[in-house]
Formats: sequence, structure tokens, C-alpha cells
Amino acid sequence: MSVKFILFDAFGTLLTIPKGRHPYRQILKEGIRQGRRPKPDDLRQILTRNLNLAEAAELFGIKIHPARMADIQGDLAADLASIKAFDDGLLAVERLQAEGIRVAIASNLAAPYASAVRRYYPTADAFGFSFALGAMKPEPFMFRATCELLGASSDSIDSGEVVMIGDSKECDCDGPREIGVRGFLLHRDGRGDFSDLTQFTERVLGSGINLS
Repeated sequence: MSVKFILFDAFGTLLTIPKGRHPYRQILKEGIRQGRRPKPDDLRQILTRNLNLAEAAELFGIKIHPARMADIQGDLAADLASIKAFDDGLLAVERLQAEGIRVAIASNLAAPYASAVRRYYPTADAFGFSFALGAMKPEPFMFRATCELLGASSDSIDSGEVVMIGDSKECDCDGPREIGVRGFLLHRDGRGDFSDLTQFTERVLGSGINLS
């Protein structure tokens, strides 16, 4: 069965942040300085809620001086301004959609970063963002919800018409496999199933090798 739907991971796959400043982690570090103990679900709270930096600090009960918050806001703005799309990602999405394949972007990310994804990939057929879905990879609901947004039915999943590619074995290969979606590992150093998205696209579009 040919591939009709593809889920792409975002950062590390379609886009990159050359020097991430991790502003939300900075919020948590401020909490540690104030004596707050980190909790196992801190990251999940950030990635599965639509929170700006001030709202994240409030959620965790962390008091941040306005000047320090301004610095962290500046780091977030610098992060967003530095985001770039991989050339092979832009070309892959364009080629695949031109052939009628529907494309979704499934990503664990804090809410402010979604704007960059949408800016570089405005034609994506669906966006499965963790903060909007209230779930994160590799949780099965994340993939089911993204497939639903994409218009991929359970029959499409069962017949192998849906695949995923990303740079995390746990999140982009093992996770989707839980709902029957085959995942492929992208490692640009050659240690994965594919070393770039051009190679992946050629495979999908009919090099004679079945992905399902």
C-alpha cells in the first residue's frame, strides 16, 4: 500500500534552533534557586499547556523579578528569531504535497514556538502540537489526535498508509508504533534509517522500496 499520510517531527527534523537558550528551563532553574524542588512532570506541564513564560512561572509558584523576566523573555525572542528550516525539509514537504500526500507536523513544544513552525510550513495539512492537544510524544493519544486532524482514518493506519519520521527513536519510532504507524529514524550523521529528508522523500515517492 502506498503512503498517503506522513507525520513529521518538528525540531531536529524540519527545523533547527542553532543555539537554544531554553527559556522555560530558566524559569524552573529560578524556582530551584528559591528552594522549589523539581517535579517529574514539570516538563510535561509546560509542553501540554498553552503557557507563556509568566504563566509558567505562576503555575509553578515561582516569583521572578521583572528585570530577570525581561532577560528570559529576550532569550525566548532570540530563540524564535534564530529558528531555521532545513532546506531538505522544505523541499520534502513541497514535493510530497505536490504528489497528493497529506502532511502533518507532530511536535512536543512550548506554545510560543508554534509560530515558527507555522511560518516555515504554512501549507502543512495539520499541526499536532503537544500544548494544543494536552498530550505529548510518545503518548499514543498524541499520534491518534494528529492522525485525526490529518484526516487519516484507522483503516489508513491499519493498511500502512500512514508513516512518521523524526530524530527520536522513542518519540518518533516507538511511540507511533503503539497505534500501528511505522516510524522512521532520521539521523543526519547517518546512524538512522535516513540521513536526510531528500532520501526519505525519494523512498516514499517510488524508488521501488516499500515503506509499509
